[in-house]
Amino acid sequence: MQTIFHAANTIEAHIVAGLLRANGIAAWVGGHYLQGAVGELPPSALGRIEVDEADVAAAQRIIGDYESGRLSVNDDEL
Repeated sequence: MQTIFHAANTIEAHIVAGLLRANGIAAWVGGHYLQGAVGELPPSALGRIEVDEADVAAAQRIIGDYESGRLSVNDDEL
């Protein structure tokens, strides 16, 4: 497993992990259960996304699309 993304919070981490899973990439959210210790941990420890080594390049492309705002939902899909 390789960490490929550090989310701003656990909500964003689960959104990004969901995007990856929707595209066939197994993704794991690390640090989810650490949010109760926020006063003692650095914020970067929360909400990291990990994927298998073989999926890193594909996951990085999807995350790049997410960060640039190129991902959207069409009203027809709702």
